[in-house]
Amino acid sequence: MPGIRTRDRSGVAAQVSSDSAAQDGRNVWDVVVVGAGPAGASAAYAAACTGRRVLILEKAELPRYKTCGGGIIGPSRDALPPGFELPLRDRVHAVTFSLNGKLTRTRRSRQMLFGLINRPEFDAQLVEAAQKAGAELRTGVTVSRVEQHGSAVPDRRTVAVVLSGGETVLARAVVGADGSASRIGAHVGVKLDQVDLGLEAEIPVPPTVAEDWAGRVLIDWGPIPGSYGWVFPKGDTLTVGVISARGEGAATKRYLEDFIARLGLAGFEPSISSGHLTRCRAEDSPLSRGRVMVCGDAAGLLEPWTREGISFALRSGRLAGEWAVRVAEAHDAVDARRQALNYAFAIKAGLGVEMGVGRRMLAVFSRRPGLLHATITGFRPAWNAFTKITRGTTTLAELVRTHPLAHRALSALDR
Repeated sequence: MPGIRTRDRSGVAAQVSSDSAAQDGRNVWDVVVVGAGPAGASAAYAAACTGRRVLILEKAELPRYKTCGGGIIGPSRDALPPGFELPLRDRVHAVTFSLNGKLTRTRRSRQMLFGLINRPEFDAQLVEAAQKAGAELRTGVTVSRVEQHGSAVPDRRTVAVVLSGGETVLARAVVGADGSASRIGAHVGVKLDQVDLGLEAEIPVPPTVAEDWAGRVLIDWGPIPGSYGWVFPKGDTLTVGVISARGEGAATKRYLEDFIARLGLAGFEPSISSGHLTRCRAEDSPLSRGRVMVCGDAAGLLEPWTREGISFALRSGRLAGEWAVRVAEAHDAVDARRQALNYAFAIKAGLGVEMGVGRRMLAVFSRRPGLLHATITGFRPAWNAFTKITRGTTTLAELVRTHPLAHRALSALDR
């Protein structure tokens, strides 16, 4: 994509800043970010804005496809770099809700609820913003492991990032943003307590079908406990997907096939069919180890009920980038640990609280999807709450904390 400046496998690190030379004279980056998705690009941007030397390592060539609905809600917009222009494919003003294809009802809003993007364009544009801030990018490189002790590490202030070809990249701090199957997450010791399977199809449709979906999405509460499906229009293509707990692979596949068929879309050939596992962290899961931190999917940070991950990636990535700079500046292990723990505290105080409420909502939804459907389609305050959450004027956690009715309702349903 124009504007993305990449460095191939033979790329050599730029000049070393005066305060970041290792004892053996090799180049040392202030911050190395592993992964160029929304979390990694956000982290790299935040770190590069401080003037530090930042390197992004990405195993794929950009742009690349990711299984993702591509919904950009208010918290996502608020976490974007200043002046960032979203490459929106559609603006959503209406939501059709259904309960496994039945009891269909559409709610509308005069104001835009959220926007829809294609991930290849969005991710590449975020990386470009990080590059403009000063970060460098290398694509086509796979990180095999990180080492904080041993012969590859010249001093206690340095982390060795070992690439699959044997090359070692040195850094004062490392941010792992390498997705839900993260090798950096494994190094940190990320623990998971919820894994879900998402299946998705990108379906090109004729103009008459596209026009019927323009500005409107569908959310279908599915037949498997905790499952739901979606249709997101993006011009001449509909993104159609479903998600449910891992272990229900065959049933999830049937749900997607049935969902596409009853929408009248079975006759259109998907341009892409894909699957992806989403992973939510356990509440006591670590977010750092020494000078290495994780964010986004690599940390298991996403909304447990909706499995929305872009806003969590952008927000945690920004925090990780900011605190990685402080870790890079730390002159001993104690100070580095203190800065990493401050990052963990910031995550838990914000996104962690949201995840806690999301877990409660998923439990309620899994037991009583019909009640949720009836509430959001027939109870105006519930619809108003939905619109506020999607626009970013509040969060589900904030509503439960400050609104007595929401607090009492969720507490009652928890029992």
